[in-house]
Amino acid sequence: MPLCVSVALTALLAAVFFSELLSNPHFIAGLAGVGVLLILSAVVPWDRLPYPSYWVIPLLDFVAIGFLRQGGGSELSGISLLAVFPVFWMAWSEIAPAAARLISFVAPLLIIWIPVFTGPEPVTAEALVGPALVPIVTLTVSVTASVFALSSTAQQLTLARKDRELRALLEESKVHVRRLDTVLNAVAVGVLVTDANGRDILSNVQQQRDRSVAMPQGIENPDEADLLVFEADRKTPFALEDRPIRRAVRGETFSDVLVWIGAGENQRAMLCTARPMQDDTGRFDGTVMAFSDVTDLVNALTVKEEFVSSVTHELRTPLTSIMGYLDLALEDADQLPEHVIHSLTIAMRNSERLLQLVEDLLFTAAGTLSIEPRSTALAEIVAGSVASALPRAEHAGVELVIDAAEPVVADVDPTRIGQVLDNLLSNAIKYSPGGGRVTVRALESDGAAVLEVSDTGMGMSEADQAEVFTKFFRTSSVRQAAIPGLGLGLAISKSIAEAHGGTLTFSSVLGSGTTFRVAIPLRDEKGGRPKTASLSQLPA
Repeated sequence: MPLCVSVALTALLAAVFFSELLSNPHFIAGLAGVGVLLILSAVVPWDRLPYPSYWVIPLLDFVAIGFLRQGGGSELSGISLLAVFPVFWMAWSEIAPAAARLISFVAPLLIIWIPVFTGPEPVTAEALVGPALVPIVTLTVSVTASVFALSSTAQQLTLARKDRELRALLEESKVHVRRLDTVLNAVAVGVLVTDANGRDILSNVQQQRDRSVAMPQGIENPDEADLLVFEADRKTPFALEDRPIRRAVRGETFSDVLVWIGAGENQRAMLCTARPMQDDTGRFDGTVMAFSDVTDLVNALTVKEEFVSSVTHELRTPLTSIMGYLDLALEDADQLPEHVIHSLTIAMRNSERLLQLVEDLLFTAAGTLSIEPRSTALAEIVAGSVASALPRAEHAGVELVIDAAEPVVADVDPTRIGQVLDNLLSNAIKYSPGGGRVTVRALESDGAAVLEVSDTGMGMSEADQAEVFTKFFRTSSVRQAAIPGLGLGLAISKSIAEAHGGTLTFSSVLGSGTTFRVAIPLRDEKGGRPKTASLSQLPA
């Protein structure tokens, strides 16, 4: 097309200033040739032909330009520069670059030399060299166009490769998105993902259902402050800044925060967990939250606790009466036969055991405990607990050893700490075989008053150790040995120790024995420890 436009302008120039050229057969043949080639370029389906056929038009263009140069004579000697167009065409095609450069020099050279050799003027060196700048220019254009063509092709190949990679990544991302959506919507847990500014960027169907439960009536698109979110009592609205979502957006990490959402019979209990996300620089980049519906579990636990509380209260009254009558009967032991005394003693011992189980159940069901610390010698607590446990130890064939020579005085509730020591001694005796030994120590260590109970009993496996403070948990070896108990003593003891600001820890080797260690911080000059504590945090 550029060649045709240039030739048309040349023909117009000739018609205006050199009209005699329009009667020159060579010039007319050149114009006709360019016109025919234009038609061929438009009509022939070159894309269906072999790629080298791309050269047909530019090669014939050289012929047409040669006729134009022959017919133009000296009036239009610059017409040979039209050879630049087919030269550029061939160079850009990237077909046989070496041949294209050769043709880009030889063809224009023939275009300017043929008129010299066929003209009336004698052939001289000046006539041959004078117009030689034209083939030099066309050769330079060919080389330049070829370089640009190669660079353009390389860029196109790179872009095509990048395009393929992007398409592949796009398809892969679509697959990942579909899989992620399928996974998120398959779980019965609400999932919410927000950005660093707290805007929701992803949520699953379950989360949308849960949110609809928390939405108040009459508000179509409520804010977080409008949602019905309550504390564990199901009545007190959760403070806005303390709500799990607000905490998560601040970048906090937490697990198993219990909230109630909704109102009336539609209220649901949700356990909320949050984990922050970070970008490559470690800055907060959003959060992921999970909401688990535990309504049925919470209701079941409530029913269980109510049942346990009711049953234990119902058991305590007749059991106390039974023990009272047994105690009255034993007061007249000197008037009773030996075998009757023996039977009454067994009945009293089992009644005391049953009463202890009832007390543990009531203690757990109460939910809170109070402690009244006062300055107490640990040796006195040890002596009292050991004296109470001695009959059971003798009956089980277990030796009790006291190591409390060091005078240790601590601010503790002697009744509660005695209860802890009673539980530990009871377990140590029950889980020690005949001939075993249980050692009780009282000492001061690292600013704390310490009570230790060690036995040479059956010990615990690593799996059992992980659950040792869980309510109602009993090890497999204990169940197999049919050793009585509810599995509440250690959970209660741990709660009492923590209510004193202390800890209850242990070490155990299966088949070798167990050591439990109660550590209560000694009171400093700045004040004491809390007087009340909650049992709601006991492992469930």
